Amino acid sequence: MNAQFILLTQSVTAAVIEIILLLLGAALIGFLTAWYYQKNHYVPIVNKLESEKAELISHVNSLKSDIDRLNERINGLEKNLLDRDKAIGELKKEITDLKMKK
Repeated sequence: MNAQFILLTQSVTAAVIEIILLLLGAALIGFLTAWYYQKNHYVPIVNKLESEKAELISHVNSLKSDIDRLNERINGLEKNLLDRDKAIGELKKEITDLKMKK
C-alpha cells in the first residue's frame, strides 16, 4: 500500500508541476501577444494624437497672441474715444463761449 501511495503522490506532484508550467507558458504567450498587438495597433494612434495635440497647442498659442493684440487695439481705441470725448467737450465749451460773446 505504501508503494501505491508513493506512486500516486509522485504522479500528482508531477501533474501539478506540469500544469503550473503550462499555465506559465500560456501566460507568457498571452502577454507577448498582447504587447505586440498594443505596440503595432495603439502606438501609431498615440503618436498621431500627440502630433495633433502639438498642433492644437500651437494654434491655441497663436489665438492667445491674437487676443492680446486685439485687447491692445481695444485699449488704444478706448483711449482715442476718451480723447475725442474731451475734444468734443472742449469744442462744446468753446461754442457756448462764442454764443455768449455774441
